[in-house]
Amino acid sequence: MTAGSMSADRPGYAVLLVAYGSPQTLDEVEPYLRDIRGGRQSSAEAVEDLRRRYLAIGGRSPLLERTAAQAAALARKLDNPAIFVGMRHWRPYIRDVLGVIRAQGHDKVVVLPLAPHYSRLSIGAYQQAVEAARNGLQIAMVTQWFDEPAFLDAVASRVALGLRSFGDGARGRVSLVFTAHSLPTRILADGDPYPDQLKASVAGVLERVGVAAAKFAFQSAGRTPEAWLGPEVGTVVSQLAQEGSREVLVCPIGFVSDHLEVLYDIDIELREVARREGTRVERTASLNDDDQFISALAAVASNAARQAGWA
Repeated sequence: MTAGSMSADRPGYAVLLVAYGSPQTLDEVEPYLRDIRGGRQSSAEAVEDLRRRYLAIGGRSPLLERTAAQAAALARKLDNPAIFVGMRHWRPYIRDVLGVIRAQGHDKVVVLPLAPHYSRLSIGAYQQAVEAARNGLQIAMVTQWFDEPAFLDAVASRVALGLRSFGDGARGRVSLVFTAHSLPTRILADGDPYPDQLKASVAGVLERVGVAAAKFAFQSAGRTPEAWLGPEVGTVVSQLAQEGSREVLVCPIGFVSDHLEVLYDIDIELREVARREGTRVERTASLNDDDQFISALAAVASNAARQAGWA
């Protein structure tokens, strides 16, 4: 969404929600992959594989629509019409949206990545994209919000609701598995906080739900020769089945909206693994524009503005 004029009692800053980006049509898959790879061409097999996965969820990801809905809800929550959406690897690009923000007369921008956990390969890349295009704008960059209480409350509500879908006695019977996007293991050599922040978020949710323990797994690893963080979620579900646990609730705590990694990697690919194992797998509903989650985004954005001295 774009900005209108702001009255004196409204926040004197814009907010830019940033996400990874996704192609809007199957024809955009090849240039999208090329963008991710810094202009290098992908193999025909890689392009066709990604096209196949998008086709399985209806031909496109709802990421842009979901993010726009989050922006609209945040504008209402903050009473601030200057809420924008920018993507790292597809339209609307972060660089272009920063230009729009500047052209509309804003000079202060809170940049809020829609990923709670910091890694130099994820949030760090958003920072680089913003720095390259800021062109005089004052930027308050949010780098992490994995421990924001309202975020943990929202996830805990989703977990509690998911457990109830299994019927009576679910808390003592259903295995709970949290997931997040895998990253190359080389981040560990740099002391990247990503894994520890994920563990802290999971601990906060478990405390709220009243569940003593859960499994953690990574998903959606890249198709590259280098090692990626594990264990992989399909492997974990198979191991649980072998141990006799055939009811599993998966909570993708590293993701805040519906997109390919949720709708295909969990809802289709993981469920096929579970079917072969004779296991029932359910997934917690994505946060999307849930009011409890929007309250978390509002708290994070407001806090960043206060720390910058803008509020």
